[in-house]
Amino acid sequence: MEKRVVIFLILSLTILVGYEYVLRQMGLTPPPSQQTDQQAPASTVPQTSEAAATPEKNPAAAPISRPDERAASVPAGVQTIEVVTDLYRAAISNRGGVITSWELTRYRLTPESASPPVQLVHKEGKFAGPLSLHTTDEALTQRVNEALYEVERDFSRLDAAHPTGHLTLTYRAPGQAPGSPVHVEKQLTFHHDSYVVDVAVVTEGISGTLATGLGTNFGIVEWSEGLIGLIGPASRIEDKIEKDLPDTEQELKGNVKWVALQDKYFMSVAMPTGATAVWIKKEGERLASAQVRFPAPSVSAPLTFRLYAGPKEFEILKTLDAGLEDTIDFGWFIFGSWDMVKAVAKPLFSVLRFLHDYTQNYGIAIVLLTVGIKLLFAPLQYKSYKSMKEMQLLQPKVLALQTKYKDDRDRLNKELIKLYRDHKVNPVGGCLPMLLQMPVFVALFNVLYMTIELRQAPFLLWVTDLSIPDPYYVLPILMGVTMMIQQKITPTTMDPVQAKIMLLLPAFMTLLFLNFASGLVLYWFTNNLLTIGQQFVTDRYIYRQPTFSASSDQPTT
Repeated sequence: MEKRVVIFLILSLTILVGYEYVLRQMGLTPPPSQQTDQQAPASTVPQTSEAAATPEKNPAAAPISRPDERAASVPAGVQTIEVVTDLYRAAISNRGGVITSWELTRYRLTPESASPPVQLVHKEGKFAGPLSLHTTDEALTQRVNEALYEVERDFSRLDAAHPTGHLTLTYRAPGQAPGSPVHVEKQLTFHHDSYVVDVAVVTEGISGTLATGLGTNFGIVEWSEGLIGLIGPASRIEDKIEKDLPDTEQELKGNVKWVALQDKYFMSVAMPTGATAVWIKKEGERLASAQVRFPAPSVSAPLTFRLYAGPKEFEILKTLDAGLEDTIDFGWFIFGSWDMVKAVAKPLFSVLRFLHDYTQNYGIAIVLLTVGIKLLFAPLQYKSYKSMKEMQLLQPKVLALQTKYKDDRDRLNKELIKLYRDHKVNPVGGCLPMLLQMPVFVALFNVLYMTIELRQAPFLLWVTDLSIPDPYYVLPILMGVTMMIQQKITPTTMDPVQAKIMLLLPAFMTLLFLNFASGLVLYWFTNNLLTIGQQFVTDRYIYRQPTFSASSDQPTT
């Protein structure tokens, strides 16, 4: 039984680490995206090419709208309206009334202080931007997305003293038919302490369905094929979450709760009121667009939705009351979701954050959490250790029975059962506690791999980011050494040949853990140290090895 468990553990960890590599070698996934480097903008808010041109070369270009411009301004040229809050710096162009930049000022591409902030707007290629409109009339769609909108705003920078600001973008033009003017008005409400923007779209002269939304790759900083998590588009229709990227395009009908574009740590979300469908389109390799469709609009009933563009922080997403916290995939287990793991992961995550609040160091919090888990499972570990020791003592008798009844399988099984019963030994006692701990290990793996709190979180010395592998491989090597020590002092029923083969396991595990996040390796290393200490204390002070009397052949202590 012990050998089977070891094989199971090796296969499980091989799948965890090797799944992505095998797919890439088979050509089923492209190489890692270089989008992070492409999306490293300067700290200033970018403008469109027209706005960036000099007055001499582009006399029609207008400067950025001034904060005190409370009346609607007639668009003489392309303008870029800057919105600055405590959380982000955004830019909205009056060309189409779309978002052209969205920088998260509290998150940077790399841990260095000089690194630029994370940019959520995809800037490669010509794609429809966030808040662009789409109608059943292609010509009209092009007009409203290329037109210059009038701009009206009532704020400069948003902060605690000025918590809310309104920005209105208005477009008016004659319609295709006489007496049918086209009017589009986008009303945006910003809040200084929130990543949410309240959006209302008022239209006139547009018939049929109207769609708006997230544009292309808005919220996707790096599209990488990770082990777990939702990458790309996701939507919630009724109470069902869809997360597949179609080969071309796909319409999902029903009561739309939200549609999102996301990567491991960041996302953009449209949470509409009254939308009847979601439209997902594959725009290219690792490119996806998403929008929500509304019924025929009317002036008296504007189209409304909440726009979220920010980090995938559990508490922030939970406060939106839309089920978006489920996009942080705590429930993954090899080939699907496992409710048991999800049920364990969320409390573990809460405890980890609680410990961080006191230590201000996620590495120390991981160590303390590991100690707590070890104490919780200490009784099970003792039972497992006791069972393995007793099985080790019985091994000569087991081998004798296997030799005596090697040609009679049924008789051998009966004699083995009798032997275990007479000596009150459970042959699976050493495996069961470990199996019970598997949901905890997988849950903690998910927590340390998926949560943005670990992103760029330092520990000590050279470990400056617990979400990425140890750059000098110190933690994996130490983990391998402690695993070898643990293996030496752990009771085993293997024959000498099998035991020598299993000595390769620490080296194999060390190679696997070279690519694991430092936080996860730190957990495993700490757990190994605690296990070694626990076995030393158990052997020295707690466990009394049973003996078997020659007459009764029964265990005594």
